[in-house]
Amino acid sequence: MYAIIEAGGRQWKVEPGTRLDINRLATPVGESVTVEQVLFAHDGHEAKIGRPYVEGAKVVCEVLEHRRGPKIITYHYRRRENWRKTSGHRQPMSRLIVKDILWPGSAPKAQIEAAARPAAKPRGTGVVKKTPTVTAKPRKITTGRKDD
Repeated sequence: MYAIIEAGGRQWKVEPGTRLDINRLATPVGESVTVEQVLFAHDGHEAKIGRPYVEGAKVVCEVLEHRRGPKIITYHYRRRENWRKTSGHRQPMSRLIVKDILWPGSAPKAQIEAAARPAAKPRGTGVVKKTPTVTAKPRKITTGRKDD
């Protein structure tokens, strides 16, 4: 199950468990965020394409932390004028984790995980096969001369 959403001015392909770094949200850490701008959704069997958004589709995310992005350095100069200017910027960001993707007619995540989980494997009889051990033979060390 995955979806393509629009969040923070960008488009993201997300699945449950995906982490996103988007522009800073005003939501406190630990709170839920619902993204309703779902452009495309697919559950493994059925696909929904939005025009522009899928009706009733939502992606539920949780805010993990607020942080700052990587430092971006900009450098300006004017030739032959001995003029230089350096500046830097770190964008404030929020890290989200996708909890669930919902749309009308889709099964909840718990039902999908239970159906996808493989059946328990039968346990063996407990007999352990023993492999024979091989002992190394001593090698003769030669110097490469004729009289060895």
